[in-house]
Amino acid sequence: MSDKVYAVNESTFSQEVLSSDKPVLVDFWAAWCGPCRMVSPIIDQLAGEYAEKVKVVKVNVDENTELASQYDIMSIPSVFLFKDGKKVDGLIGARPKQMFESMINKHV
Repeated sequence: MSDKVYAVNESTFSQEVLSSDKPVLVDFWAAWCGPCRMVSPIIDQLAGEYAEKVKVVKVNVDENTELASQYDIMSIPSVFLFKDGKKVDGLIGARPKQMFESMINKHV
């Protein structure tokens, strides 16, 4: 995980994501998930490239089952964009970097 990507959990999610003053890209993932490992370097790159505009965080679904349930995570990776405390967009599964960039650019 890059130094621009933060791990959040059930106790920090509200403050770090829902109360953030800028949009937050949230990667719901698990260590055993192959597609999650494929997406992880892309998420790290996006965190660096969009550092001024977007906060990037990761939520381990195995360690944060209540959050996974709350956001109906059925498949991982699930990458959602939150803005003003609400989920405004998302992509499920391993996708090319351009798809993530397009999602972010629609909301910043």
